[in-house]
Amino acid sequence: MLSTRFIRAALLVAAAFILAAAAAQLRDKRETAELTVEDIHEQIDALDPATRAAVVAKLSADEVKKVRDR
Repeated sequence: MLSTRFIRAALLVAAAFILAAAAAQLRDKRETAELTVEDIHEQIDALDPATRAAVVAKLSADEVKKVRDR
């Protein structure tokens, strides 16, 4: 009886640790993605209007092609 409770408690602690580690990794990846998006926006905003329009058009066309290829 005591060993069953101990095993359950140990499994619960292990599961909590795994969930905490996964949450930390997810938070780190989200922060990295947000910083990358922010950096890309800053780079696009720094372009002159004609170049910016060309870049946006190219990116849009690439995404349309990806969707159609699926």
